[in-house]
Formats: sequence, C-alpha cells, structure tokens
Amino acid sequence: MILNSIRLRNFRVHRDVGLEFSENLNYIVGGNGHGKTSILESIYYLCTTKSFDAKTDVEVISFGKENFEINGHFSDITENNVRISCNLNESKKYYFLNDKQQSKYSDIIGKFPVVLLTPSDHKITQGVPGERRKFVDSVISQASSTYLKTLIDYNRTLKHRSSLLNRLKEYRTEDMLVELDAWTTKLIKTGTEIIIWRRKFIEDFTPFVKESYNRIMEQEKPSIDYCYLAGYEEDDVEIYFNRLIGEKKEEELRRSANLVGPHRDDFIFKINDVNLKTYGSQGQHKTFQTALRFAEFFYLKDVTPKTPLFLLDDVFGELDATRAQRISEYLADVGQAFVTLTDFGNFSYLKNEEDDILIKLNSNKVLYA
Repeated sequence: MILNSIRLRNFRVHRDVGLEFSENLNYIVGGNGHGKTSILESIYYLCTTKSFDAKTDVEVISFGKENFEINGHFSDITENNVRISCNLNESKKYYFLNDKQQSKYSDIIGKFPVVLLTPSDHKITQGVPGERRKFVDSVISQASSTYLKTLIDYNRTLKHRSSLLNRLKEYRTEDMLVELDAWTTKLIKTGTEIIIWRRKFIEDFTPFVKESYNRIMEQEKPSIDYCYLAGYEEDDVEIYFNRLIGEKKEEELRRSANLVGPHRDDFIFKINDVNLKTYGSQGQHKTFQTALRFAEFFYLKDVTPKTPLFLLDDVFGELDATRAQRISEYLADVGQAFVTLTDFGNFSYLKNEEDDILIKLNSNKVLYA
C-alpha cells in the first residue's frame, strides 16, 4: 500500500499545502513549529480516522479558521481517495472513502494499516499497564476486525456493568442483581475471547520482536510475558474467569468497580529474562520501543494483505549513533516510510537512496530536494 499524495487545508499550521510522496523513504525536515509532526498526524488521520496527539478534532483546526480538510490518495490493488473534514461550529467530523461517507469509523481500522513511532512511545515500556494494553489492542485491531468488534463490545459491557455497580452501591433489588448476572455472563464471554486473542498474538508476535531487536542491538534477548486474570494457571480460561469473578463479587459491589477481566491485564517486557521496566537502561528502553514498532510493521505485513505505512516522528535525535545507523539501515527493508527530522545535515549516517525524497518545510512553504 502506497500513499501517493496528500493535501491539507487549515490543518494545524498548514493553511493550504499539497505533498507528493516517494514510494520509499520520505524525509520531512524543518525547524520546530513548521509542521513536520502535523504531516504525520494528517496521514495517521487518513488511516485511523483520528489524531495521535489531539484530544478532540477541533484542536487541529488552524487558528482563526472554522474547519479543516485532509485529502489523501492511496494506491494498492485498487485506488482509494480519502477525505476528512471537520467543522468548528458543528464539532462533527466526516470521513469519506471514494466519495462515500463512512458512518462507522471502526470499519476503517485495518483498511489502511499504519505504524507510528514517536518519542511518546516511552509510555509503552515505562508507563502504566493501560499503555501496554493499548499498544497490543491497536496492533491486533488493525489485523482483525473481529477482534476490534469484540473489544468494542467488551468495553461497552464494562461501561454498563460499572454503571449498574454504582447504582447497586446505593440500593439493591432482585431485578438489578439479575441484570448484573446477565452483564457478568457477557463480560466473561467477551473477556475470554479477548484473552485468547491476546495470548495467541503474543505467541505469534514475539518472534518478530526478537528479529527486530536483534537488527538494532545484538547480544540481548527480548521477551514478552502476558499476565492475565491475576496469575491464571488453569486450563480453561472461561471457567477460571467465572470462578474468579464470583470470588470478587462482593468486593466489586462494595467498591462499585469491575475488578476482573482483560481490562486489568499487563504485558511484561524483558531483556535477558530481566524486567525491562524495573531494571532496563534508557538505551534498552528506546531499543525495545523501536523494536516493537518494527515488529508491528512486519507482523501486520505478514498477517494482512497490505503493507503498512511507517511513520517515525523525531526519533533519531534521541538515539546514539550506533542505534540510529542500525535503524536507518533497517528502514531499507520497509518500503514507504515517513521520517521527520529537524536538520538532515546532522544525520549523515542516514541512508538516502535515489528514490527517496527530502521535503523541506519552512514558513508554510514546501521544497523538494
């Protein structure tokens, strides 16, 4: 899959900008505030229907303007035109695929697979369990619409069950307890499916992580442990889930909280069997974060019929020269990628082949080199 071109109107600092892209590496260079990251953000919008940075869609509208629009042209087996627009007054976003408005944004996920590596990825290895769950869920969701629908259903069930638990804290009726049992049954069913999906994913994904990590830094062995259902050890996930939630029922009623399920899972990243979060160096963290994203790219390429777009935002400035050079060489295996830099001249070790292009941003002007 190739993104051939994009046009932005009133998107962040870009009032009216059109860009043509190479099928290989696209280096986007410019000083702070010139809109490098915004270019990647707009590509991410096309692929996922949302920003990786803004909390709301109206945040990305240029100051003093009332709407933004993104147009992108993809080529693969077929040609696809995508248009996204958002109006400040309506606070509503519209997503059009080949001039047909899409009502369910979840249907877009996986249609244009994308991998994003940014400095904020430190939250995956160093942050709370929710960041690691978010990473895993995003990868599986791009690979499987079935998983995404199950995850949406599970989160909806969590929300309803949480609301009911809050009401039960104030008063209890027989009907409400019967309703709780019904939501619990659904929670166990969908939660079990998610756990089985995640367990299979980690089994399949880990070899990709090992390969990617080895390409960046040899002589260290990464691994991932999936911790679910408070240290699950039995054969049947659903039976254990049911028993565990039964044991926690009164505590859940007392605390008005969903205490059991895959929404409380964690993934333990290790280097040479040592917990990365607890004992890893900054270099090991950065290497693992980068390896995860390369692994995501090659995993999605392997299990889906499309090659993802790879977005790297201001990554090389945080790496030592050895790791940066290895990553640059690794990018040659990717295909189309978009890399933001503040100054290309400071990164002489980066590979720049004949088919690669250098896009310079300066005061909302675009120059190709």
